[in-house]
Amino acid sequence: QVQLVESGGGSVQAGGSLRLSCAVSGYIYTNYCMGWFRQAPGKEREGVASIGSDGSTEYADSVKGRFTFSQDNAKNTLYLQMNSLKPEDTAMYYCVIDRLQMCYAIQALGAMYDRQFEFWGQGILVNVSS
Repeated sequence: QVQLVESGGGSVQAGGSLRLSCAVSGYIYTNYCMGWFRQAPGKEREGVASIGSDGSTEYADSVKGRFTFSQDNAKNTLYLQMNSLKPEDTAMYYCVIDRLQMCYAIQALGAMYDRQFEFWGQGILVNVSS
């Protein structure tokens, strides 16, 4: 059973930083596409960033230059470093994982879609105050 557990969310003032963590267990494939979606109150879910097991990354224009991936393979954990946070970054953030092909699709389409991912974490709240 695949499980994704997010941590590291919380409240921060605009301009501050947070690091989200996503610990993965039960995923048996060596190739993967992982990423983050977010959903703000009253808004549609949107893709934030993705990273493939081949090292490829994609970031939404709204977070480019501010959000960065890192990984600890020994801990099966993905991190999303979020700097220069803005109030519009306030949302519930969800970690996702699926096959590497999903990352290729993201590159081809230029966007992430939630239907591309089978496995989801429960979400963690990020609140950025002005």
